[in-house]
Amino acid sequence: MQYKYILPVALAMGIQAAYGQQDTLRPVSLNEYVFSSNKFKENKKNIAQQIQTISQKETEWAMPQNTGNLMEQTGNVFVQRSQAGGGSVVLRGFEASRVLMVVDGVRMNNAIYRAGHLQNIITIDNNLLERTEVMFGPASTLYGSDALGGVVMFNTKNPLLSKDGRTSFNANAMTRFSSANSEGTGHIDFNIGLKKFAFLTSVTYSNFGDLRQGSHSNPFYGSFGMRNEYVARINGIDSIVANTNPHVQKFTGYKQYDLMEKILFQQNDKISHTLNLQLSNSGNIPRYDRLTDIRNGKLRFAEWYYGPQKRAMAAYQFDAKNLQGAFDEIKAGINYQSIQESRHQRSRGSNALQQRYEDVDVVGYNIDFRKFMKRHELTFGTDGQYNNVRSTAREFDIVTQSEKALDTRYPNGGNTMYYGAVYAQHIYKIINDKLILNDGIRLNYVNLNSKFNDTTFFPFPFREAKQNNTALSGNLGLVFMPANRWRFALNGSTGFRSPNIDDMAKVFESAAGATLFVPNPNLKPEYTYNADLGITYFVDNKLKVEATGFYTWFRNAIIADKFTLNGQDSVLYNGKMTAVMASQNKAKAYLYGFNAALTAKLNEYVSLYSAVTFTYGRYINNAGVEVPLDHIPPVFGKTSLMYQQKRFSSEVYALYNGWKRLQDYSPSGEDNLVYATPKGMPSWYTLNVRVGYKLNSNMGIQLALENIMDQNYRQFASGVSAPGRNFVVTLRGNL
Repeated sequence: MQYKYILPVALAMGIQAAYGQQDTLRPVSLNEYVFSSNKFKENKKNIAQQIQTISQKETEWAMPQNTGNLMEQTGNVFVQRSQAGGGSVVLRGFEASRVLMVVDGVRMNNAIYRAGHLQNIITIDNNLLERTEVMFGPASTLYGSDALGGVVMFNTKNPLLSKDGRTSFNANAMTRFSSANSEGTGHIDFNIGLKKFAFLTSVTYSNFGDLRQGSHSNPFYGSFGMRNEYVARINGIDSIVANTNPHVQKFTGYKQYDLMEKILFQQNDKISHTLNLQLSNSGNIPRYDRLTDIRNGKLRFAEWYYGPQKRAMAAYQFDAKNLQGAFDEIKAGINYQSIQESRHQRSRGSNALQQRYEDVDVVGYNIDFRKFMKRHELTFGTDGQYNNVRSTAREFDIVTQSEKALDTRYPNGGNTMYYGAVYAQHIYKIINDKLILNDGIRLNYVNLNSKFNDTTFFPFPFREAKQNNTALSGNLGLVFMPANRWRFALNGSTGFRSPNIDDMAKVFESAAGATLFVPNPNLKPEYTYNADLGITYFVDNKLKVEATGFYTWFRNAIIADKFTLNGQDSVLYNGKMTAVMASQNKAKAYLYGFNAALTAKLNEYVSLYSAVTFTYGRYINNAGVEVPLDHIPPVFGKTSLMYQQKRFSSEVYALYNGWKRLQDYSPSGEDNLVYATPKGMPSWYTLNVRVGYKLNSNMGIQLALENIMDQNYRQFASGVSAPGRNFVVTLRGNL
């Protein structure tokens, strides 16, 4: 599919502004519903845990290039990037495999989700999101392993039945251009509704060019981030070529398409069946941070890219509601996912292209029940997931076209991971809507098995790694609303994460070739114990002030640290003596912080929103010394002023980050100090403006100018600089 064909199609449809100006703001009301709290629809004010919702209207108003960009637009979620095509979500100091992502009730986390930085969020098409919910803090009672920092739940649009029994048809379209990377995106979805059947089809295609960073640097940056040169293959020779525009981050562009088909069968007024088919696939995505690595004073790599990132899903969901008897509601489903990833790297001056491929098959199930009993509400069920990982590798000579064996990223003898659990979640309205108890418990079981058939490249002192782990997780919370204007929520919860294949058995090079990570079959599960207190002050749909403080005890934390292989702390790898590291269980760690937000309706047309988040974390290393925990972002937030009328909306907002000082970087290397300035990562802020206008009943337009001052900055732990001044134009519509 070519972008040049999508724009005319969108225009021909008679585009209408689908973002609905009056609904773009965050709700001031306390009466908001969420689904992540107990897997069924629930009033948010009854839930002790902190939850943020992002509506379809808010998503469309944000005009995000990918779903990672959507998350950071909230001002409450930090996002790391190793390349332009990515986004690694950080919740309360936890990242990657310690944050659970769920799409339409299906776990995305699999056996090779790494603990470092994870870019898989871009496989979720933000153009089809109906609702996103972020649950902050441990959520293992409901969601099991991996939900240490929280859960991000993505819900896509659902098919719509005909309202009058006759065949109905409606369609939506969007097209967007962004100047900072010459983005061209087109999206179309259409719904066919019958009396009992409905069909929803969606297609999105994006083409992103090389990203231009800001041209105005603060004094602490100097020439930091400039792409002064790059490697090009000229007449069969790798040559270092001067970049004609050092602000353009050469080799950051990529392409992607996303498809979805949902089929709904409404059996009767109580029972429905949904088939959900999704496919996300990209082109090659350059690993920009590695392409800027230096060895012996010169660029190290000629090529370093991820191959096409593919996520395919087929899921069946059964829903029953308004039942009579033992249960009031039932949800049950089975699902299958196929994930394909690959890594390709070639050093400058070498003809050997190293290629490593991973294929993951995931089969899952869930059965959830809900029962109302006067002032009690009980949700319980079971879920499970089976992972099968196949890892292959080869070294390909780009000149002779020959190939030879290469060490695989994961054991080449096969890898399997199974987890299963039973859980129960309870809500008790002790005093009507004044005092509400939340409590729950979950029993988890995880089995892990990896086989090392070939130890030619590394003589590991083992051939097989097995684990069987069980864990008990729970939560206990109390919501107190003494008056209409006040709400207090006290919550305690535990989190559990079992080591996966990536934790225990992978081999990879990190930090510009300075370290080599090797397997550690002796890993154990990690646990968190969390307490948080939330306070909300609310005034008549005009003002809402929220503040949540938390403290987390992190035990058996898996931390990257120095290690030995066959008694040696360094090994020869890729022709260089390289320090050995491995994931290990550290004795203990702790985190604490707070999030505060203000939403105010100043008058009929003007509203204010502001949010700020602070996180602090430390762990005790083997020497008994307290050192910074990795993945801890600096202070960050957002402040926004919005003006809304029936046909016109505008917003002026600022995004900002505080300093990440050198002494606050983790020694593990996960914070990517190598991609920071000599003083760490300086503070920054951007000023931005966007407007939307409904031209008529069939056409609307959105315009934005982001990073107006063209600031040159980089997010903490990221390997690519943020976009410079960026002009965005979006057309939206429906039929």
